[in-house]
Amino acid sequence: MDMHQPNDFLFSSKYRVLRHMLFWALQGLLIAFAWTGVNTFLQRLLFQLMWLPVAMLYCYPFVYWVLPKFLLKGSYVQFGVLVLLWVLTGWFVNYYFRLYIFIPVREAMGITNMSRNAGEQGTFFSLTAVWCFLSTVVLFKHWLKKQQEWLQAEKEKVTAELKLLKAQVHPHFLFNTLNNIYSFSLTGSPKTPELILKLSSLLSYMLYDCKAEQVLLEKEIEVMKDYVDLERERYGNKIEISWNIEGEVEDKYISPLLLLPFLENAFKHGTSEQLEKPWLSFDLLVKQNSMKCKVVNSKNEFLPVSNHGIGVENVKKRLAFLYPGQYELKIKDEGDFFVISLLLELMNNKLEQTAISNESKPVVEKAAL
Repeated sequence: MDMHQPNDFLFSSKYRVLRHMLFWALQGLLIAFAWTGVNTFLQRLLFQLMWLPVAMLYCYPFVYWVLPKFLLKGSYVQFGVLVLLWVLTGWFVNYYFRLYIFIPVREAMGITNMSRNAGEQGTFFSLTAVWCFLSTVVLFKHWLKKQQEWLQAEKEKVTAELKLLKAQVHPHFLFNTLNNIYSFSLTGSPKTPELILKLSSLLSYMLYDCKAEQVLLEKEIEVMKDYVDLERERYGNKIEISWNIEGEVEDKYISPLLLLPFLENAFKHGTSEQLEKPWLSFDLLVKQNSMKCKVVNSKNEFLPVSNHGIGVENVKKRLAFLYPGQYELKIKDEGDFFVISLLLELMNNKLEQTAISNESKPVVEKAAL
């Protein structure tokens, strides 16, 4: 699994020995500081070193065998029984270690101002506290690792779905564009080579530029303009097209092929033969990092459309993934014309990441086309 750099110390095997050394050193110092009233600090540290092998032999089998084999696999009854047995075992370990090792060594050092009782509970409670604390640390690390695995899986799932959504735009767009050029080739139009050149430029954009998560807004606008030129050549004077770009479009980034489906949708519904004079308008305004895009097209008010098709639905899904809380999309059927407006917070550098803010504006989606 691809861990983030700051978490390497927690999860990387190359730091395992260092992690354990740090844990035992800290717990030894903590108990030595807390164990006041008897002996010097250095003597208390020495006592902790004496108890260290006992604590390690007592704790490690539990955290590396009992926890993963029983608790983490849902065998709660067996786990509960083992916990009781471990507490009982700890009492016996404490008793006999004090009786045969700790007390004799301590007295051999001339330290006699401590209890000689082998059943003294202070060291037992210390041993149990270390056992519980280490178990908590291991469980927390397991939970944290599972959380990262889940987040990584969700990220991979979203990435895969975004790639699929982006891939859906390509054949949909190509189908419409090739139809345009085909209609010119049938009549032997001298404009066919120029249109093929524009298509070549569009293909280059889709095959290479669109692999990136973000592209320059200027490039996206250029591609849309090429698409409009292709459609303009196809329909000629049959449709009136208004194209208006304003504001600071330089050095801004946007997800590729995000706006093009709006134009496709407008041509699809705005070129009906039943309309006396079909029209559409495209307006894009950029102010600082905010972009407002508005696409309006004429339609036959007696032929309502119940859905937007692949293109617009695709954009809605991609917006939800890529710009959560940072966009406002409105789609309205006004009877004799459609309106699609998008307010979007742009990125002004390629490395900037989309952030989710609890104070951001809610997404607004209205009547389907």
